[in-house]
Amino acid sequence: MREIGNNMKITVNDITVSYNDDGEDQAPVIIFIHGFPFNKAMWDKQLKALKENYRVIAYDVRGHGASDFGTGDFSIDLFADDLLSFMDAMKIDKAMLCGLSMGGYIALSAIEKHPDRFDALILSDTTCLADTPEAKEKRLKTIESIKKKGVSKFADESIKNLFAPESLSTKEKEIAHVREMILNTTQESLYKTLRAFYERKETCSKLQDINVPVLILVGKEDKITLPEAAQVMHEKIEDSLFSIIEHAGHLSNIENPLEFNKQIEEFFSTVYYSG
Repeated sequence: MREIGNNMKITVNDITVSYNDDGEDQAPVIIFIHGFPFNKAMWDKQLKALKENYRVIAYDVRGHGASDFGTGDFSIDLFADDLLSFMDAMKIDKAMLCGLSMGGYIALSAIEKHPDRFDALILSDTTCLADTPEAKEKRLKTIESIKKKGVSKFADESIKNLFAPESLSTKEKEIAHVREMILNTTQESLYKTLRAFYERKETCSKLQDINVPVLILVGKEDKITLPEAAQVMHEKIEDSLFSIIEHAGHLSNIENPLEFNKQIEEFFSTVYYSG
């Protein structure tokens, strides 16, 4: 029997995963995958906007939010396996995915592993490119900085890059929410996830194999994954749609939820009603 609500628990790959689940039983399923170092709460406005027409699910990636760590190192492959196992445990045969940043990495890995499990894909503020040597070095320096200066300093420095300059002066409530999510992420999870990013392989060479509808979104002022990186994915995925979200940086769904929700609602309705 399906339970509807927030902060529910299910066992997946020997860990407990926390998730929110809303909408009608028989409605098309959309699964939202959060970015780093956040949790499922970053999708609250999207779930609220879509729950009338879809079954909407947001879950905490391993080691984030209220989900367990498990044992061993993190990797994007492991996160993708968790997603597929989560779908199995929830008895979801097929779903549409929306992943932001790290969530996009996970979505791309999952659809590569099991393309038959997904009906559509939204890639937001993410990239198919692997880290450059400079970016890899920055990952390691960030780990050392957190060890020396703590998570609070890391949160403050992250905020400057996550939000568009305009948002930094107008989105006080949203900034506080994001900062809280970062502070609630343990140091162990920060280290393990940054190391997983360091080891992450490129997925650009696999994009041509994607044969479901794809929407690519990016904040106009995203300094972490530049609009140019989103354009690269758009060019490699046949018939993909591409849109730049105005008045937004890396967290386009939080900074401009009205435009973000409009884009995803139009996309998902096209996928659903044409399918």
